[in-house]
Amino acid sequence: MGTRRAVVLAGGVALLGGCGFKLRQPPKLAFETIRSPGNFATPVARELMRALEQAGVRVLPPEPPRQPGLPPPASEPVDVVMDVLADQRERAVVGITATGQVRELQLRTRFRFRLRSAQGADLIEDSELLQTRDISFTETAVLGKEAEEALMYKDMQTDIVQQVLRRLSVVKR
Repeated sequence: MGTRRAVVLAGGVALLGGCGFKLRQPPKLAFETIRSPGNFATPVARELMRALEQAGVRVLPPEPPRQPGLPPPASEPVDVVMDVLADQRERAVVGITATGQVRELQLRTRFRFRLRSAQGADLIEDSELLQTRDISFTETAVLGKEAEEALMYKDMQTDIVQQVLRRLSVVKR
């Protein structure tokens, strides 16, 4: 019985390989280094930087501020600069009961960015990505709903990072 199972399993693997199935690979990007003049402390920006590093891009820290009267500090050359313009989480009530209790919420994650060359030319103009999810709400299950809300925000964050990576993968320098 063990050999039959092995043969069936090997046949299934061969069929998957023959149909073109392949695990998602990190995108091939046209740049090797990226810098952001702002702060990457927001959830989407942090996950985006990890994804860029996994794709083989070196993420450089922001340049130190220039001191008046002193020459600018030497900095490492960079291929592109990403400006994170907004990274917001929003929560809105979209449904209430006849007694005024909240029944349904809408969760939103909004991410705005732009990409430019080291010389300042726009490669991706100001772009906004928005993800929304609806969630039911019950006063009696507040802790469970908080955990569900956190999972939904994490899912939206991952979707936005994948969308940004797809946009970055079509950039030509």
